[in-house]
Amino acid sequence: MPELLPPPGSPERWPWLQQLRRRPSLDLEPWLVAIETGRLQPEADLLAVLAERIDGQATVRLLAWWLTEPSADPECLSVIARLRHPGCAGLLRQALATASSDRQELLVPLLGHQRDPADFNRLRSLALEPGPLLLRRAALEGLALGLPAWPSESLRQVLRSCAVDLDPLLAGAAVDLLARLPHGRRSLSHLDPSRLDGAVARRRQRRLAGLRRSALLLVVHGRRGGVIPEELGTLAREVERLRGTPVHLHALTADPCPAPGDGGDLTLVPLFLLPGTHVRHDLAAVAARWRGRGAVGRVPFLGAWPCWQEALREELAELAGSAAVGSSPWLIHHPMDGKLGSRYLRYLERSLGVRCRSAVADGQEPLPAMEDGAPVLPLVLAANRLTDSLPQWLGQPLLQRFRFRQLLLTQLEALP
Repeated sequence: MPELLPPPGSPERWPWLQQLRRRPSLDLEPWLVAIETGRLQPEADLLAVLAERIDGQATVRLLAWWLTEPSADPECLSVIARLRHPGCAGLLRQALATASSDRQELLVPLLGHQRDPADFNRLRSLALEPGPLLLRRAALEGLALGLPAWPSESLRQVLRSCAVDLDPLLAGAAVDLLARLPHGRRSLSHLDPSRLDGAVARRRQRRLAGLRRSALLLVVHGRRGGVIPEELGTLAREVERLRGTPVHLHALTADPCPAPGDGGDLTLVPLFLLPGTHVRHDLAAVAARWRGRGAVGRVPFLGAWPCWQEALREELAELAGSAAVGSSPWLIHHPMDGKLGSRYLRYLERSLGVRCRSAVADGQEPLPAMEDGAPVLPLVLAANRLTDSLPQWLGQPLLQRFRFRQLLLTQLEALP
């Protein structure tokens, strides 16, 4: 029971706490009541023993006690608020509205630790707006503790602003956080070193050097005999220049060849727009062959990328400017088989508001001219045998269109 606990400084206290820790079960209620009524001060050693027994509701009660106790030890907060609970987040929001500056510096990081997206705007304002420097640093610490919960692009903007701040500690912490985000290399590369404090600029360079990048293996269909369309070769060379790492091109129509033996990490990027046989079966064999040189990571096929689907939507919207009213756009695609391919095409029809049509009707007849005046987009990445058979009025393959080429350059350059 709490009243049997030896006082701080007693030689009997630590053995007593060790016995308490080893108990197979412990009723927390007497301890919580003793703390809430002021009969027991929650010293750090006691909290260390009770920590594993404290659940969400107990956390809320202990935090409520701490917030109403002027002389409560700040060191207790590391245990009291270690769990995430909606009740804790609510208490912290209420306390911050009236707390002194000193207490706000303690509570703001705890609010970030709760990882509630609703608190992002408060933390952003505290980090960016003029105010006590220690409070701004605390707000940035809160953003760091809740890093996965915040909207990524808004968070990136906050960190870019903090990175050019006059306070080198704040700016340096922002640079570290930018490096931890997805596409961290790209975010750091876009920071202008001339606007950074000298120490922060050097910190940026160290973080860039530490973000190791893998070689890329771009897997494409290719033409007969393994010939790779020129636009794909140009894309690979440009990505290699931007990344500063090797970019390999592999055509599935080529004879299997041994992978280079230069070792190092590799990311396999399937540049396919539909989940056909190549995506479902052939890519596994390609990855297995390249694993002989080192670790191989994989990303989804290109057609599954949300940003790619958004680019399709934007391109179709531009084409729709001259379309007949009420006519849904057409997406012309390579003939597909299998249930997965059919489901994917139905998904595109629902999400993009289009009609999908095979480039070859009934497997034999060429594509007839569209008669309803709706915009038409060929779902083809680069020139191949299929595009050779399509009528010229369908226009260029997607990689020859500025929007899609720039998107691929940006996304491939940003891969780890």
